[in-house]
Amino acid sequence: MTNSLGPLRWYAGLAVVFFGIVPAVLVTLLVIDGKTPGQVGLLLIGGIPLVLAAIFFAVRGFAAADGPEQAARHLNLSMALVAGADVLLLGGNALIRMATGA
Repeated sequence: MTNSLGPLRWYAGLAVVFFGIVPAVLVTLLVIDGKTPGQVGLLLIGGIPLVLAAIFFAVRGFAAADGPEQAARHLNLSMALVAGADVLLLGGNALIRMATGA
């Protein structure tokens, strides 16, 4: 039987960094610089807690002593939260930009 938890840990870690932290930082920098409509800043109110929750569950999945099923559940939840944050931050940014013509 193969251990599928190892690759899942890698994918969850990469997802949190590249699809969670990096987009949140980039959208924050766009808002701070004023290069995007001000309404995009409201998306950060929901997006940043989602990314923080994803980081929390990824760390719990990495350090889970309860067993591989519990660790996999935490890592899958982490990746789902990252996907939700991406939809909110990047999709919302695109929709607001299209609506305002910026």
